[in-house]
Amino acid sequence: MATTAAGGVAKRTVLITGVSRGLGKALALELAKRGHCIIGCARSQDKLNSLQPELASVTNPPSENKHLLFNVDVSLNSSVEEFARAVMEKKGVPDIIVNSAGTINRNNKLWEVPAEEFDSVIDTNLKGTAIVLRHFIPLMLEKKQGVIINMSSGWGRSGAAQVAPYCASKWAIEGLTGSVAKELPPGMAVVALNPGVIYTDMLQSCFGNSASLYQTPESWAPKAATMILNLTMADNGASLSV
Repeated sequence: MATTAAGGVAKRTVLITGVSRGLGKALALELAKRGHCIIGCARSQDKLNSLQPELASVTNPPSENKHLLFNVDVSLNSSVEEFARAVMEKKGVPDIIVNSAGTINRNNKLWEVPAEEFDSVIDTNLKGTAIVLRHFIPLMLEKKQGVIINMSSGWGRSGAAQVAPYCASKWAIEGLTGSVAKELPPGMAVVALNPGVIYTDMLQSCFGNSASLYQTPESWAPKAATMILNLTMADNGASLSV
């Protein structure tokens, strides 16, 4: 019989990309607090180093070894391939995957966005998500269960000036998610999740000082965590919002 975490929900192993800051970090801490096991990845080793004791301190009962954090660049196939191998060796197949790693271009008209900046947004937001799916869906298929959340955006469902690369990447996430949903067997689900407008570094990049008028990742995380933990195969292919 599965052990249960806070709120009577079965304890899950949750893999979160982009775990070192913003929504990924807030969600990881909230889920750890509820007794779930976190496997996180990000590119900043310094931020991962400071997150490890934070996760340990909110875990009940406190545990140094329950959660695993890895330095991974999701835009690199080889980096994610190695990550998947390490996760399988140490924790086995995750129950839930949250593709939260993301970046945004500096506000600019599309034709003034430097080529490398456009590439960076697409490489992280779109290709990074696809690469994670490439390596982890086959592992989940063996168990014929698992839920995948691809972080979308309100700007994945409408356009906005100055952030065309970001909008393009998130519209692509919606299409990618809808297509992959049709490829999964019964028992599994993939959804596109719009987190809403949250006060993060990325929002500050777009909105400047007025970003602080919006809710913090910490106030968002409890609602998001409850929603994510309650997703089932019936939600497969859905475009949802927190």
